[in-house]
Amino acid sequence: MKLIPATRYSLPMLALLLFASMANASHTLEGNYVQGGLLVGQTEPGVKVRLDDIEVRVSEQGHFVLGFDRDQAPESRLRLTYPDGHSEEQTLKIARREYDIQRIDNLPKRKVIPEKMDLERIRKESALVKAARKLDDPRTDYLSGWQWPVKGRISGVYGSQRILNGQPRRPHFGVDVAAPVGALVRAPADGLVTLAHPDMFFSGGTLILDHGQKLSSAFLHLSEILVKEGERIRQGDPIARVGATGRVTGPHLDWRMNFHSYQIDPQLLVPPMEQ
Repeated sequence: MKLIPATRYSLPMLALLLFASMANASHTLEGNYVQGGLLVGQTEPGVKVRLDDIEVRVSEQGHFVLGFDRDQAPESRLRLTYPDGHSEEQTLKIARREYDIQRIDNLPKRKVIPEKMDLERIRKESALVKAARKLDDPRTDYLSGWQWPVKGRISGVYGSQRILNGQPRRPHFGVDVAAPVGALVRAPADGLVTLAHPDMFFSGGTLILDHGQKLSSAFLHLSEILVKEGERIRQGDPIARVGATGRVTGPHLDWRMNFHSYQIDPQLLVPPMEQ
């Protein structure tokens, strides 16, 4: 299968190649059939949807989303079960991507190798993030469409393997946009605020916006959060300001997305960056 570089592809070309619409008598799917991609589907009301081992939430109008992880297998199985009991299966072909290596040096040693006194704090903050992403309701805020939350130079991309101060670490699961401290961050889509934390060990000021059906955005390294937990947000609303908090070497916004436990590439959802 053709490999798609994570940092060297042309996004308009990728959209042309991979943004596809698949339809049959029972449902439609539109989106990127690629590792890190997201599909928006619609079927008949009352249909149950399952993607591999994930029970997918479906709205009363039949809308649902499907997401694929960074290292998704080449094939994914979609199963639809109808109110009368009959079911059908579809095999989704998922394109593979190559991921570059990104080296980041001059980070504080403690942010790369936490001390024992930091570990309890990290565990508590991880539990808060997990709880914020636990919400699963039929809202379809993702149907509002997507826009960049901030404009600037793209300084980090999804999927790249990171080497921090010479130490191999987990891949980067978001897109980084370099911008000055205080630059306004706007909601990329409608959503519900499920976490607003002023200072986490790794991610600094952290905001999570839930878009419905286990799809959420996270905004990291913020200097200020302008919304509160439980607040409903519309696309384009001011939600935060860019900062340089947490594990960073300079001011930027790290925008990440999750579908259930899968890491989604936000850059696939928005148009090319305009400076």
